[in-house]
Amino acid sequence: MEATAVDLKEKAKETGKSEQKSEPKTPVKAYLQKERVVSENTDAARELYNQSRYGKLLADGRVQLALTEAMYLLERGKITIAAARGKKGVSPEQFMKSSTKTQKNFWVKYSVFKDIRDRGYIIKTALKFGADFRIYDRGVKPGEDHARWILYPVHEGDTLTWHEFSAKNRVAHSTKKRLLIGVVDEEADVSYWEVRWMRP
Repeated sequence: MEATAVDLKEKAKETGKSEQKSEPKTPVKAYLQKERVVSENTDAARELYNQSRYGKLLADGRVQLALTEAMYLLERGKITIAAARGKKGVSPEQFMKSSTKTQKNFWVKYSVFKDIRDRGYIIKTALKFGADFRIYDRGVKPGEDHARWILYPVHEGDTLTWHEFSAKNRVAHSTKKRLLIGVVDEEADVSYWEVRWMRP
């Protein structure tokens, strides 16, 4: 096994592709429902999904967003989030505070999610793989091809046992994806380490 630092900015340059950016100008209305955010049934909401693959398209035409996706879109003014219809929307600071209470290590996960999205990659949750996120090569959308990496965000002060580290690598190997560890420092800067099996 070897671990190498990965510069996703350089990898993005290698592909020569860029994410399409024709997102709606009027914020999409969405509502907080426990550990997810669900949009109203509008064309603008579906455009967020169709163009940049934010969230999951539900059968009734609404879009369901993970908390990290919702936070990212809220910060950029792409959506508004309220607890219920008729209620006042929350600020990004309020949403960060409530999400941190709801989801363990939310700030660390969000720091990595934001960094990856800002670099032009599509990043989705990967709970069914036993990981936090999966990342698609730049220019690739879910459904067009498989994800390239599974990603585990960690704080620079965290420690992993060899057993935990090995379990993460086994998940990557069994899903035929590369393992990426995103290490977040106190300033929310992220460095990435890619881990691969090696034959001596």
